[in-house]
Amino acid sequence: MTGAEQYQRIRRAFKGTFGEPGLVVRGPGRVNLIGEHTDFNLGFVLPAAVDKAIWLALRPRTDDLCRFHAVDLNASCEVRTSERASSDLRWPNYLLGVYSEMAADGRFPRGVDCVFGGDVPIGSGMSSSAALECGFAFGLNELFQLGYDRLELAQLGQRAENRFVGVNCGIMDQFASVLGRDQRLIRLDCRDLSHAFIPFEDPGLVLVLCDTRVRRSLAAGGEYNARRAQCEAGVAHLQARHPEVQSLRDASLDLLETQRDEMDPSVFQRCAYIVKENQRVLDACDSLSRGDYEAFGQRMNESHAGLRDGYEVSCPELDVLAERAQALPGVLGSRMMGAGFGGCTINLVREAELERFEAEMAKAYRQDLKREPLIHVCRLTGGTEIVEAGALLV
Repeated sequence: MTGAEQYQRIRRAFKGTFGEPGLVVRGPGRVNLIGEHTDFNLGFVLPAAVDKAIWLALRPRTDDLCRFHAVDLNASCEVRTSERASSDLRWPNYLLGVYSEMAADGRFPRGVDCVFGGDVPIGSGMSSSAALECGFAFGLNELFQLGYDRLELAQLGQRAENRFVGVNCGIMDQFASVLGRDQRLIRLDCRDLSHAFIPFEDPGLVLVLCDTRVRRSLAAGGEYNARRAQCEAGVAHLQARHPEVQSLRDASLDLLETQRDEMDPSVFQRCAYIVKENQRVLDACDSLSRGDYEAFGQRMNESHAGLRDGYEVSCPELDVLAERAQALPGVLGSRMMGAGFGGCTINLVREAELERFEAEMAKAYRQDLKREPLIHVCRLTGGTEIVEAGALLV
């Protein structure tokens, strides 16, 4: 289904439930080429917004009632903005968290009617949560003229997920969703949010996601938060001996090695992965500046090995898909993407070999994973946007 078709689908659903919408918002999902789990360690990441998106149709109300309908879940929820209590349904919390953070900022938008849905695969590592949070915040900001800029909306979305949903994510997902640009990667420094837009325009290359169909829940599983706690423990250990270390961004591999015998082995392992991954991002950007996509792909392969062996957030299905892809002609790099324990691999593939890639990966799904393939070809797009009468759609 194209973006225009998704837009029409959500608009029709709103009209059939509530009448004419006030506006429609496109909140894109994101991919991350390299730099996984480095964001909350104040390191470097290289994400981009993509053409898989959450679409939200909204209309302001005159009272404090919110009526939400999730089209793809066929589920509805009604709540008062003044209550701001966590919902047992869980999915409304991504919306309610936005209201909670706006209230914390001293801004109190009225209630809304909201219908949403899209084609960002849930649990795939493409950050459907950030697309939903930031798309909703973007819509409220427009409807009620709240005065947030794009960076502030990304930061608000992150706070909503941290404080209300209970996932200690970094800023990368929300930043990429809101501030993405067409045919550009974002080299983001998560310490100070300085960033550069890196051209990624080679028409002979495509990004392909292979979905394991293994779904993981960050909020329920706790492994994401556990890895973050281990990294924080490593920083505390280093800081006690080297006060200049404020985050793993400040630690070199040589410094970390001097503390290996004094650190918990798992804590050392997690920290070593983060330090190496930060350097891989910088090396990968250098490769892009030289037009050396082969070297860039090799950094992707190394990233997967680190996530699998050092950070230990992969799973057998991700490993099978990455290993099979890395052995195919025309595949420059393949790695797991996202928090791990399921979701997708991201593959940098020569378009001339795309048909063969899809056929060979379909065999891997059926032979090794005993399941049907689920493969997405992604295009880089701009960030969150207001869509009026389809005028911004192409």
